[in-house]
This record gives sequence, C-alpha cells and structure tokens, in this order.
Amino acid sequence: MHRRTALKVPLVLAGGMALSATPRASAADAGRWSVERAQGWHRAHRGLVGANYIPANAVNQLEMFQPETYDLRRIDAELGMARRIGLNSIRVFLHDLLWTQDRRGFLRRLMQFVTIAARHAIKPLFVFFDSCWDPRPKAGPQRAPVPGVHNSGWVQSPGADRLGDRQYVGTLEEYVTGVLRQFRNDDRVLGWDLWNEPDNPAAVYRDVERPDKEDLVANLLPQVFRWAREVDPTQPLTSGVWQGAWADPGKRSVIAGIQLDSSDVITFHSYAKPAEFEGRVAELAPLQRPIVCTEYLARSLGSNVEGILPVAQRLDVGAFNWGLVAGKTQTYLSWDSWDRPELTPKPWFSDLLGPDGRPYRDDEIRAIRRLTPLLRAK
Repeated sequence: MHRRTALKVPLVLAGGMALSATPRASAADAGRWSVERAQGWHRAHRGLVGANYIPANAVNQLEMFQPETYDLRRIDAELGMARRIGLNSIRVFLHDLLWTQDRRGFLRRLMQFVTIAARHAIKPLFVFFDSCWDPRPKAGPQRAPVPGVHNSGWVQSPGADRLGDRQYVGTLEEYVTGVLRQFRNDDRVLGWDLWNEPDNPAAVYRDVERPDKEDLVANLLPQVFRWAREVDPTQPLTSGVWQGAWADPGKRSVIAGIQLDSSDVITFHSYAKPAEFEGRVAELAPLQRPIVCTEYLARSLGSNVEGILPVAQRLDVGAFNWGLVAGKTQTYLSWDSWDRPELTPKPWFSDLLGPDGRPYRDDEIRAIRRLTPLLRAK
C-alpha cells in the first residue's frame, strides 16, 4: 500500500544516536514455527490467489467494521464475487480503535465476517496494525474520499498520538490477544499479518507524521510478535517486507530484520514488473519458508495479473493483488493522484471489479481462474 516515492525518515534514538541498519536481536522469534511446520502449513494452502479486501462502500478499516457502517449484506455479495472470479483468500485490515470503542461488538462482527467468508470458501488473512497513510485516525463517522485521489481516507493503526503512549501499550496487547484468542483454533482463518509496512513513513502526511515513528515501531513490533506467540494460534504469524535489500542479513533494515527473523511464513510486497517480482522472491528463497506476496497490482507500473500470477505459480508463491471492488478507497487511481488528482484514470491502477461486479479486464479473470486449484478441481 506504499507510494513508490516514499520519504525515508531516519531512525533516531532518544539521545540523538542513529539506529544501525543491522538487524538487532530480539525475543520476537521465541516460539517461532519450525521450517518444517511452516512448510506443512504451505502444503495445506498451496495455490493462494487472493485480494486485499475492503467493501466498496467503506473508505477505510474503521468504516468497514464500525457498527453504524458495517454492511454484512454487501460483504456477502462482494465475497461471492470474489469466489466467482476464482479467489480463495483475502487480506483484511483491522484497527485498534475498533477494539477500544466496542470490543464485544467488534468480535461479534468479526465472527460474522469469518463465517460469511467460509461460506464462500475464502480464508481471510487479518492485519492488526498499519503504518500507511493518515496518522490521525478517529473513531466515528469517517470523512468522504477526496475526489480523484488514491486511498485518501485510509488511516494508520495505531495513530501518531497513541504510538508513543506507554499507557496505551496494554490496550494494544489486549486488542491483539483478544482477537487471537477468539480465532486461535479456527481453521477458517488463514493467518495473522501483525503489521503492514511498519517502516513506511507515509510521505504524503510528512507534516503530521511523528519524526520518531520508525524507532517507536521498531521497539513495538517485537512486542506484538511476543503477544501473539503467547496466545499460540494454530495459524501462522507474519509481517511483510516491502523495501530495501533482503538477501543479505547485514544489509537489511532494523525493521525488515525483525520481520524476517520473526515470521512463520514470509510475506512481501512488490508493485514491480514480473522480472523484478521474481528477483524479490529469489532474495527470500534462502530462508526456506513459504513465501506469499500480500500486495501487488499497479498496472501502469507493469505489475499486472497476467504477468505476476504465472510467475507466482511457477515459484510456488501465493499472491494477493491490491483491491477487489472499486469503491470509496479509489485505489483504481494511481499513487501520483496525490500530486495530480485523476478524475478519469486510464488504465486503472489497482482493483479487479467494478461496483456491479463486472471485471475491469476479462483477461485478468481468466488468468485467475486458470490458476485457482479449487476451481480447477470442481
């Protein structure tokens, strides 16, 4: 969910000392799945073809799950669309404010969501935290999307005001463990993506981003892995890398090192052309763990369904494109629309279907259906 022109924020400690780019040791990998266990999970879930999902009438994670705007009927219809075009999995973003405002109702709605997804033979990969886009989330009614601008209403979790709040850490732990306990033995859930792009500096919000955000996240991320390990879910834990060098442990960023050293299943993002996508997989292959690309599809940059999915299949890698149904997130518009709003995008940047369920490109749907094992078996 990153912009290609992300602004890099330096890692700085409280005393002014810069953090090393060398991954630091942590206890986050205590209890990590063995390679053998991870590969066993992979054998049971081979051929993942999915999409990052939010209903067309929601501008962000809060609007998707808050009681006033939670639209179970639309979700049911759109997951039916996902199944008909051949998807077998979805990636879904949660938010800590959903927990703080209405934990019982949130868990109830989440259970409804999992039940509906299972009815359509689709397994969700849930995301707990996210460092992308607006660092000022607020519960309640969400603002309307900015016309012509990509993902203008998406919000970070936790927000900037809570990220450095030591008293709020306990609430974050309760949120993670509370959700995990409800689903820890539920085989309808694919897995847990603990933090989306934790080192993304959200460049378009540079005026309101915390300058110490990356350092705070680097200290919190191992704790999040530890909280999740203590619940011991039967599904794997992960956090996807998205930038920098990954092959050489000595060249990884601090946060990328934590992610790769702590994840049961390795996940990554790539909005690049197929050849570069394949190169990114090659960087991660020596880890000998299952690999899933949890974000791709930027048509104008050469990342497209017909090019990426055959490579993913050949390399035995799962793949989730960005966006299912075009809607209020406006992710059919390009990242550049933040600088130059686009009212008539050509081509669509991301997303597969129009609001009525019609494919943006029929060739893409044919490519998905060819590569979805469950559909081929029917």
